[in-house]
Amino acid sequence: MRLALYQPDIPQNAGAVIRLAACFAVPLDIIGPCGFLWDDRRLRRAGMDYVTLAELRHFVSWPDFLDRRPAGRLILMTTSGSCRHVDFAFHADDTLLFGRESAGVPPEVHARADARIRIPLRPGARSLNLSISAAMALGEALRQTGGWPAET
Repeated sequence: MRLALYQPDIPQNAGAVIRLAACFAVPLDIIGPCGFLWDDRRLRRAGMDYVTLAELRHFVSWPDFLDRRPAGRLILMTTSGSCRHVDFAFHADDTLLFGRESAGVPPEVHARADARIRIPLRPGARSLNLSISAAMALGEALRQTGGWPAET
């Protein structure tokens, strides 16, 4: 299981997802360009000391990610997804892809996804915060695949 952020805009959200990935021993792919400087103090502050625990891979662009990404399905989390995350059958080698906070992902990214899934929301609600969405989707995917980290 992997997480991937497509051109994240908000360093605090990226930091929170770094912490999430580190705590659950899930690799995180950052697909640039980012909407902030990677060494931005807010990113470090949000990620705290979890940045050193996280397995991070940086990709300079979408084509770079496509060329070098690990095998497995690409699962796009999107408000326009046709399947609810709790109804989707995750695989242990899936990459859960999350779009930019301000704009999601462009059509060519949608087209490359093996599946497009959503977290159900009440009518009138636009979306959840990126890090909350990542935690909910990852939690369900780890539950289904038995991928929770071993407790010591």
